[in-house]
Amino acid sequence: MHLQWIRWPIIRCYSCHKPKEVAAKMAKYKLILLRHGEGAWNKENRFCSWVDQKLSIDGIKEAQNCGRHLKALGIEFDLVFTSILSRSIQTAWLVLEQMGQEWVTTESSWRLNERHYGALIGLNRAEMALNHGEEQVKRWRRSYDVTPPPITESHLYYHEIYNDRRYKHCDVPLEKLPRSESLKEVLDRLLPYWNERIAPEVKRGKTVLISAHGNSTRALLKHLEGISDEDIVNVTLPTGVPVLLELDEDLRSLGPHQFIGDQEAIQAAIKKVEDQGKAKPTLEK
Repeated sequence: MHLQWIRWPIIRCYSCHKPKEVAAKMAKYKLILLRHGEGAWNKENRFCSWVDQKLSIDGIKEAQNCGRHLKALGIEFDLVFTSILSRSIQTAWLVLEQMGQEWVTTESSWRLNERHYGALIGLNRAEMALNHGEEQVKRWRRSYDVTPPPITESHLYYHEIYNDRRYKHCDVPLEKLPRSESLKEVLDRLLPYWNERIAPEVKRGKTVLISAHGNSTRALLKHLEGISDEDIVNVTLPTGVPVLLELDEDLRSLGPHQFIGDQEAIQAAIKKVEDQGKAKPTLEK
């Protein structure tokens, strides 16, 4: 990859931490991260987590637009990594289709799954904010080391998740899979896959796309950018917007991540995500 393919408008995210001093230092590697397009439960403002939902109509459009943006940059992917949740895989397929790169190898792992929200799965965020306060919901959604209450067998979606055949093919036994996770625990289960599988491909000079989720992507950004435990709460990723990271020889970020696309539209999308956890006086049933 070469820097000259960055021709689309790019926004640097400076809100989460201080830029590093990287004067005159060129990126050795580049990596594209992507939160999947809007899912059906994103639209309903519910904690989706490990429940397998397809993209909404708007989510399909977001993924297609993302593919068109990346094609306009002249990017050619060598390898794509996804979670084992359909919305992540579907987003990758739509992106590659728009780029005319459907043949590119795609690999899926549960270690890129969304954060496991435990007992919160299926609940409406705005209703939760009304009942428990916006600050508590923000801690559950964004904090680094707060773990929601675990899911139990009596939960409406417990058997739908743990009887799903995909979880019988993971690299850990079914009983060892999480029942709830903090962002720290997401990073802990993601890092072995990054270190052993993805990072070596990046170091070989491969152009890699990771199509994952809001929290698995935030966890990886925290690791690569060195974002503090306190500042990670302020990192917001809109659906369907590609994120560029420029990395040094040790795969550490040379600066804050960059959103690729139209600045006004991306800022509106970020605000939409942030508003999901705010209480609404009246809610349509």
